[in-house]
Amino acid sequence: MKEKSNNDVLMGNSVSRKVFVTINTIFLILVTFITILPIIHIISLSFSSTQAAEGGLVGLLPVQFSLKAYTSILGKTSFYRSLVVSIKRVIIGVPFSLLCTILVAYPLSKDKKSFPARKIYVWFFIITMLFNGGIIPTYIIVKSTGIMNKLWALILPSAVSVFNILILMNFFRELPKELEEAALIDGAGHISILTRIFLPLAKPALATLVLFIFVFHWNSWFDGLMYINKIERIPLQTYLQQILTMPDTRFMTADQLQELGNASRRTSNAAQIIISTIPILIIYPFLQKYYTKGLVLGSVKS
Repeated sequence: MKEKSNNDVLMGNSVSRKVFVTINTIFLILVTFITILPIIHIISLSFSSTQAAEGGLVGLLPVQFSLKAYTSILGKTSFYRSLVVSIKRVIIGVPFSLLCTILVAYPLSKDKKSFPARKIYVWFFIITMLFNGGIIPTYIIVKSTGIMNKLWALILPSAVSVFNILILMNFFRELPKELEEAALIDGAGHISILTRIFLPLAKPALATLVLFIFVFHWNSWFDGLMYINKIERIPLQTYLQQILTMPDTRFMTADQLQELGNASRRTSNAAQIIISTIPILIIYPFLQKYYTKGLVLGSVKS
């Protein structure tokens, strides 16, 4: 009877597991559809005509196929000029921010014996996550340093992210201390330990941070609106935002205003979303295999 009871328990567990897996699968399928359907709708909307979009006729397939929304955005030299600015920002901003993050995270990853004031600095950074100086003081600092209307105005104010520092710091703290101790015995300095031991082992965390920083720089538009007053130096996202909202005509030409008067705001919004996500969709597959591992290991609190 006891053996039969155990078999029943095992069978019950098996049935329960099958029910759980089935419910989980159905739930994940629903979540997938909820996630994908809006994207399909946005793509279809961007390729539909103005009349179909404004009339609410577009569903999951384009209605009266049209490229007008894309030509209104891509057909201007100012678009490509802003694209070059964003590319420069990413090329310079991502390595610079990553370097700053590494140089801060490495010393903060040391124990109390090696760095007695570590906790003070960690809390100093954490407090800045909760309280910051605000927009106006930041603007005054940027203006006083003389980098207004320059590429560095888009890079320096956001060069360091405390969230990224904490991820990389915790990742470094999870690495075996024996590796560092052996290197110190062999006469290696901290620069050698960082470049030859820590960084090669931290590829998952570094790849995750590269993705975070890239997405931030590529999607950021507000800093371009604040710190850049010249149309030839605005980043792509600021250019697209100005096209869609048009609260400030300083970035708009007569051709753009005429084109926007004929274009549908819904199709233009959809086209902007598609254009903005293409670079992220291109880079994500190359970093995806590191993403989960880097984020999970970097979030472990030692």
